[in-house]
Amino acid sequence: MNRVIAIPSENPGGLDAGLGAHFGHCDLYTLVTVEDGKVGNIRVIPNVPHQQGGCMAPVQHLAGNGVNQLIAGGMGLRPLMGFKQAGIEVYFGGAAQTVGEAVQAMLAGQLPQFKQEHTCGGGGGH
Repeated sequence: MNRVIAIPSENPGGLDAGLGAHFGHCDLYTLVTVEDGKVGNIRVIPNVPHQQGGCMAPVQHLAGNGVNQLIAGGMGLRPLMGFKQAGIEVYFGGAAQTVGEAVQAMLAGQLPQFKQEHTCGGGGGH
């Protein structure tokens, strides 16, 4: 079964890129296709503008790109609920420093599902 994992990333994206700290305010997303438990196609897409209250725009952007799983370090409760409604599973990236580390931890079953206690107030100081 193929799945597409989205990881908020710092420029320029890819497996060696740093993990974006907050999903809605990252530079871009690295999309990793996993086929039979192995990393396949990797592509990078830009983030969408994040207006106040526009937390759902990135959710719809990722869903429209075929994403079914997301690894995030930080996220507010509203987008977390939005991802659940869109059928996208969200995992907490925790200690991973790079996109590649996060993906490997996910494939090894080491990342917990993102829960309400992982959420932040959102807004990123904006």
